[in-house]
Amino acid sequence: MHSNHYQLDLTGKTIAIVDDDIASIRYFEVLLKTTGASVITFMNGTEIIDYLSANPKAIDLIMIDYLIPFVNGIDCMKQIRKMNRIVPLIMVTAYYTRESKEEAFLAGCNEYILKPVIPEKILNVLKKYLIQEEFARV
Repeated sequence: MHSNHYQLDLTGKTIAIVDDDIASIRYFEVLLKTTGASVITFMNGTEIIDYLSANPKAIDLIMIDYLIPFVNGIDCMKQIRKMNRIVPLIMVTAYYTRESKEEAFLAGCNEYILKPVIPEKILNVLKKYLIQEEFARV
């Protein structure tokens, strides 16, 4: 069954992927190319924080893993929220405990998605935050 979400047009949007797993990064890059979005990848928490310090509004949505080097996903989200309170933060992780999920939402997470991720799940989240949010601000 082919979903019409594959026609999702995110041209002009920039999505950041923060993950130290090359296979996960490649998976999301291939999936996101179908939307026309620009994709920026970061291998650790320090890289995304440094990037956003210099470019606080340059990214439209951030997909971040829980277990990443230097600054973990939770602490990374806390620092991102100090710089940008509105950018959607999507935790995409294989690590799950009730506590980690609660901690993520307290840190400013908008969605908590467990790996492995099916394309429709990610595309629905992207649509929710990058398309429909434009109408919500009217």
